[in-house]
Formats: sequence, structure tokens, C-alpha cells
Amino acid sequence: MIQRKVLEYYVLDVFSNESYKGNPLSVVFTDGNLKLETYQNISREFRYSETSFVYYSTREKALVVRSFTPTGIEIDGAGHNLLGAVCGALLKGIPIFDEQNESEPFVIMNHSAIPLTVSFDPETLSPIVQMHQKSAVIKQEIPTYRIAVALGLKIEDLDVNAFVPTIVKTEVAHAMVPIKNSEILNSFVPDNKLLIEISKEYDFEGFYCFTPAQEGLDHIVETRFFNPIIGINEDPATGTAAGPLIGFLTQKKFTKSDKEYKILQGVKLKQPSIIEVMNREEDILVGGSSIITMKGELYL
Repeated sequence: MIQRKVLEYYVLDVFSNESYKGNPLSVVFTDGNLKLETYQNISREFRYSETSFVYYSTREKALVVRSFTPTGIEIDGAGHNLLGAVCGALLKGIPIFDEQNESEPFVIMNHSAIPLTVSFDPETLSPIVQMHQKSAVIKQEIPTYRIAVALGLKIEDLDVNAFVPTIVKTEVAHAMVPIKNSEILNSFVPDNKLLIEISKEYDFEGFYCFTPAQEGLDHIVETRFFNPIIGINEDPATGTAAGPLIGFLTQKKFTKSDKEYKILQGVKLKQPSIIEVMNREEDILVGGSSIITMKGELYL
């Protein structure tokens, strides 16, 4: 019988402290880099929006993370793919920060160090990880009628507090799309072909549709995210878009700097997720919790 290599994996629900909510992520533990085809095959087999592969590098003295979509595209940016990978390693008991002398712990992704802030819930001892994204850069506006048609909405459905659809970038460029209210936000079905055409024309990835929350709720906005250009029809929690959004809202004076806010995403998919965000002078914090929902082995 041929001996096959065995890799351990976790499935975590990210941006949630409850199983079967949040954004599911498969995290595969390796002993180094794999062949590109192997990354792509495993990611296609799991079929989650992203699969992260991690190993601890003694040379880098850090956790190394690579993430792929089911269509084989490697992901850049500090989103649920990174948050879940770090939480998975910590929950597994890997001492990923013990050899680091820096004041801020970090992990390696696409050959770059991504700083983190890590704490632990005093009751559950679960890790709470905040990823540091770059300050938001507002790129350009997109004609409202183009977005409205692609989402199957009327122009007036996108009329929110003088916001207009705008491309914003921290790690990854996404379009911030204002929607009038939660009912409209959770009712439309977008035309993926038209969304892809707009993404290509204006050179960005996804569409982060947001609506201001009613007063008295725990979250500041409710959102939905679509990124068909990389094969994600809809995502229940998107850290790479939450950072640009809080930066955009702060620059528009809708939110304040140095104050933590919560974003609710995934309601339409019945996978409610809470993303904690803060705009600071030097960077943007995007974070939350993760919980292990499954554990197993895969064979190469």
C-alpha cells in the first residue's frame, strides 16, 4: 500500500464566537510550501470562499500564511483568511509569537510582515485578533446608475446621506456602495456579469454594499459583499472590505477616528458575522473572533 502524506486541517467560523455563523474557512497545516497545483486542488475540494495554508517558519520566526479561492486565485490582504489562520494556529497551541522580539506580533503573507494585536477572551480564552491594515485611500467614484443596474436596483435605492459608490483601498481596492435601508440591502440579486465588467473597467475587486444601522443597535452599518471577478458570488464576512469601509466612513465624517465600531455582515446568507473595526491615524484595525467547527485529515 502506497504511503500518502497526511495534513491536518481545521474548519473555523471566522468573525463569530458561535459555530455555523460567521464566515467558514478551512485552515490546512503544512510543514512548508506546497506545489501550486496542490494548493489549488485542496482549495477547490473544500469550496469555501477561501482556504488558508499555514506553517511556522523558524527562519522568519513567524507563521507563514497563503490563501486561495476555489478557482485557484491566490489572495492578498488581511481578511477572514488571515484572521482564521492565526486563530487556528493559536487554538492548536502553536507558539507563533514566542520567538519574536518586536513590540508588535506579526505573521508573513506574500513575503510581507502583517502586524497584529492579539488578546484573549477572559471567559472562553479564545483569541481575539486585530489585523493592521494600511490607511484608507479613496480612489475614484463610480456612476451610481452603473452600479444600480448591475445590482438590479433603482438609482434612488442607492441614495444614502450623500454617499456615492466609491473605490477605496487599504490592502485591496473595493467599491463602497451605499444602499438606502436594510430591507433593500437584503432583497436584491446582482448580475455577476455586469459586476465583473465594472470591476475590470475601474480596476478593483469587490462590491461592499452598506446601509447605516438604526439607532440603538450594536453595529454601525450592515453590509453585503460580492466579488465575482475572483469567484466569490457572496461572502458572509469580508475583512479586506471592512477596513476600506471604516476608512471611507471616517473620511466622510460619518464615524470618528480612534473609536471601535462593529459591522454586521452575512444576514442574507444566514451566517451573521461581526467585524470589529477602528480607524486610527497611522492604520486601520480589523478584527474579531473565530471558533473551530470541524477538524480532520486530508491526504496528498
